[in-house]
Amino acid sequence: MNSQTRVSLIIILILFGAFLLTLSGCTFLGNKAHKNITYAKGSGAISDQQLNIFEPKKPTGPKDVLVFIHGGNWNSGKKSQYSLMGRNWTKKDIVYVIIDYPLSPAATYKEMAEYSAKSVKWVKENIQNYGGNPDRIFISGHSAGGHLAALISIDDQYFQKLGMANPIKGLILIDAAGLDMYGYLLEEKFPKDNTYLKTFTTDQKNWKDASPLYHLHKGMPPMTIFRGGKSYPSIISSNEKFIKAMQEFAPETSYVVLKSKKHIPMITQFFNPWNKRYNQIHRFMESIDSKGNIIKN
Repeated sequence: MNSQTRVSLIIILILFGAFLLTLSGCTFLGNKAHKNITYAKGSGAISDQQLNIFEPKKPTGPKDVLVFIHGGNWNSGKKSQYSLMGRNWTKKDIVYVIIDYPLSPAATYKEMAEYSAKSVKWVKENIQNYGGNPDRIFISGHSAGGHLAALISIDDQYFQKLGMANPIKGLILIDAAGLDMYGYLLEEKFPKDNTYLKTFTTDQKNWKDASPLYHLHKGMPPMTIFRGGKSYPSIISSNEKFIKAMQEFAPETSYVVLKSKKHIPMITQFFNPWNKRYNQIHRFMESIDSKGNIIKN
């Protein structure tokens, strides 16, 4: 059994355990799920891309919206694996959107980012029909999904290409990979058939363009960053570089290291509806005003 198969098996077992836990917590109640909504048409080898929406059953007004981008090494994963998180978030009165995006080798990182931005554009234009507030859109991602969430939040080209201002009010990173893809690929010197080079190409300019670290600027959406203390060395290294660079632009950025957590448990912890991270993230969202600024106490 190779390492990728072992990781997949671990994820399946954790998902099943989380499913039983969630049943016991009755988190299937109190929400409405809208699944497999097409947010963008495909092109060439890329198929139509879809998203799922979870909304509270009895909203009392437009709710904050949280868009989630899944991980999976840029070449695997799907939105249906994270439905438990959607149901859990509705308990916090949040409209939760989970997207699919095109994967490698059919798509490069840039196409993944472009489709991720298209999903946010769709949410901006349509989420009021599902109880969400189009002026209160937040975005989150784990692993490769964290990379994509950070890239479209920070690099203005993705929403400019769609003819719109960046609508993201806040960014939540969960053990994000690829924050410094340039440094990582320079150091590793992978052979040309490596999966990362299919995603990021062999062009070093693309590696830097793909790295959120090199797009930091004043006026970015506020962020809160979670990292596993026992995550992969490359993720630890790039997150440390990223938060150090953030001191120039947003020194107030929250950076939480969960010392006992490895990479996969950093996301599967959210299958537990009582996990403390829900309240931490919810407080972060509530701390951001209508202009996208953190409210000072």
